[in-house]
Amino acid sequence: MGSNTFKEKVSSGKSSSKVGRFNLFALLERKLAMTGLFGDGIPVHLVPPFLYAAFLALIYIWSNHQADNTIRRIEQLQQEVEDIRADVTTLEAAYMFAGKQSEVAKKIAPLGIEEIDEPPFKIIVK
Repeated sequence: MGSNTFKEKVSSGKSSSKVGRFNLFALLERKLAMTGLFGDGIPVHLVPPFLYAAFLALIYIWSNHQADNTIRRIEQLQQEVEDIRADVTTLEAAYMFAGKQSEVAKKIAPLGIEEIDEPPFKIIVK
């Protein structure tokens, strides 16, 4: 197996019924002229390092996409927290205002309950 015999078989065999049809791979082979770069075959000993580098590149790209998505999600959650914090502050202020003695007196006035004007006193039993 000293040389690549696959090209010889394909180029010499014209018994195929596809004569005259467009062949994309033949066109690519002619236009790219890879035989000058690789000779008659692909250096197989370079495939594992290339696949390793490609795998690392894919992991790097995936990691960057995950980081971008995480940052986007964090910013979205921070905005939601700020909105909820503003709502809580508004509700606390409304609750504190409604709990004032004057506001409670206004709310219970329609029920016929009046506010006591004099302070409470102790009842001492002897």
